[in-house]
Amino acid sequence: MSHSESTPAYGPLDFTRDSGVARETVNHLSTYLDLLRDWNERVNLVAESTLADAWRRHMWDSAQLAPLIPPGTKTIVDLGSGAGFPGLVLAIVLGGSATVHLVESIQKKCRFLEAVIAATGAKAQVHNTRAEDLKRLKADVITARAVAPLDRLFPLAFPFFSERTVALFLKGRSLNDELTVATKSWHFDATPIPSRSDPSGFVLRVTGLTPWRKAPKPS
Repeated sequence: MSHSESTPAYGPLDFTRDSGVARETVNHLSTYLDLLRDWNERVNLVAESTLADAWRRHMWDSAQLAPLIPPGTKTIVDLGSGAGFPGLVLAIVLGGSATVHLVESIQKKCRFLEAVIAATGAKAQVHNTRAEDLKRLKADVITARAVAPLDRLFPLAFPFFSERTVALFLKGRSLNDELTVATKSWHFDATPIPSRSDPSGFVLRVTGLTPWRKAPKPS
């Protein structure tokens, strides 16, 4: 049996090296992955094919956002949380310095998120609702992965924006096309940062998100 067949290509030791987190944090993330593998047999949380490389595809892909979160961040809103990537991983990695609000409309996925929170003590709250229906919550940071193209993601994120909000969106190779479409309806400052987990991916840092206003007609 080859090395690639017997062990994952990227494991907890690699994650520890790249993230610099404490052993206790890695233990919590291992508990998270055990629950993910168990629940995934009954609830469609992630593609089964990604589980063999879960430390890179899910844990490191999510945790790479941690150094990009501004100091003093207290409130993070994770849109379309699904199996908790990136929001629940960040809640564990940040060790309680911020509350992560996990927004997920599918009840079965919410039960999974709650099970992980109970098992790891992560500082996170689950909102079993659509992002459009969650009111009166402003975020210091907004995160999302594989939720929607930017022209559909921006309207979901905008109600959570304040002047100081930073959005960190995990994006793939279609990013340039998505930016081109989004600029037709939205004003924003965007910085693509090469992904540390996926050679074809990016972390898109967005600030100053506002919809374009139509100019008033001359009187």
